[in-house]
Amino acid sequence: MATDALGQKPDGGNGRVLLLTTPQTYRTEAFVAAADRLGVEAVRAINLPAELAHQWPDYVVLDFDDLDGAVAAVAALHQNRPLDAILTVDDSGSRLAARASAALGLPHNAPLAAEAARNKLRMREVLRQAGVNTPWFHGFPLSADWQAVAEVISFPAVVKPLELSGSRGVMRVDDAAGLRAALARLKKMLEERADFEEEPAFLVEEYIPGAEVALEGLLDDGALRVLALFDKPDPLEGPFFEETIYVTPSRLPPDTQAAIAACTARAAAALGLRRGPIHAELRLNERGPWLVEAAGRSIGGLCSQTLRFGVDASLEELILRQACGLPIDGAVPGGQAAGVMMIPIPEAGMLRGVAGIEAAEAVPLIEGVELTARINYPLIPLPEGESYLGFIFARGDSPAAVEAALREAHGRLRFEISPYFPMSTV
Repeated sequence: MATDALGQKPDGGNGRVLLLTTPQTYRTEAFVAAADRLGVEAVRAINLPAELAHQWPDYVVLDFDDLDGAVAAVAALHQNRPLDAILTVDDSGSRLAARASAALGLPHNAPLAAEAARNKLRMREVLRQAGVNTPWFHGFPLSADWQAVAEVISFPAVVKPLELSGSRGVMRVDDAAGLRAALARLKKMLEERADFEEEPAFLVEEYIPGAEVALEGLLDDGALRVLALFDKPDPLEGPFFEETIYVTPSRLPPDTQAAIAACTARAAAALGLRRGPIHAELRLNERGPWLVEAAGRSIGGLCSQTLRFGVDASLEELILRQACGLPIDGAVPGGQAAGVMMIPIPEAGMLRGVAGIEAAEAVPLIEGVELTARINYPLIPLPEGESYLGFIFARGDSPAAVEAALREAHGRLRFEISPYFPMSTV
């Protein structure tokens, strides 16, 4: 009988996992495909109102904001179809995953750890108490006047909402005029959300200069196993922080990489993250690594497609293996360099067409170009937006060659974007 990349026979009966998803996530199918390959049953749950359940017949419909009700629904599911683990595909389900796992006696991070990893103010407080490199920071209510904020901060600074992900609402401000404009923009964003955060509603913290990296790992009883370290070769200096290129393996010196891993492990311990995937963003300067954010989930978007382990195992397979108690000892990163470019949205408007895809895919080392934005749908760039035009993937013998290929491929794409005029509701 054939075996998979790490030696486990994918012949079924290897466990049952509940995947917490949202309608916006890119990751569900990757986890389902990995589960099928491993012989793990993936039960998909989606964050939607109950009245929409009929539109998603293959999913368990849950309200992630109604934690008590969602935990009760998961417990009822567990009685009929016992679960081995509950995994959140993105940040939105982290609280429910922790709370439900605790209620069912399944391996999990503490619910308070999930709260801290989701709330930027709480995270900063915990990291400062633990002695992890932390910028100065202040939390403010949504009603705070910009002049009162200006009196207690210094510039440059970064304004952040407490819980939005993907750099949404994150803005660098260099002076009082910039602060005033940024706070007006952020308040408008949050007030338009039915579920915007309770007070304090936003965070202002010191701008951390330096290069940025992303670490992907697995935690096992608090021990960090680094799966990949991504360089971000484009400077992320603001005013917004739209990520573009990720390349691995990192070109940083080994001692710097070790310091990054040590900082991430200290932060995870401080936050109470002890099991499962961890994705961390860090900045580096002459004072060492600084943890920007850490979350108890894996890398977002389609970026996980860059990673291969063993013969051809995916990141999602490793996460499912750990969750179901399957072996991962042979999970070593693939030998080639790999990278992804998250194609940025150049301007707001309506996407009318895309040209140059075949030319981009013809660039040596490019593995594929996958567009996720839909034709004739509006595009919203950062800081209000939360998505990209798509993804470009490359693989080759060196990080430098991969980076060059991604840039060349992106240069061959052309996007037709027309002005967007929302329909009047009057």
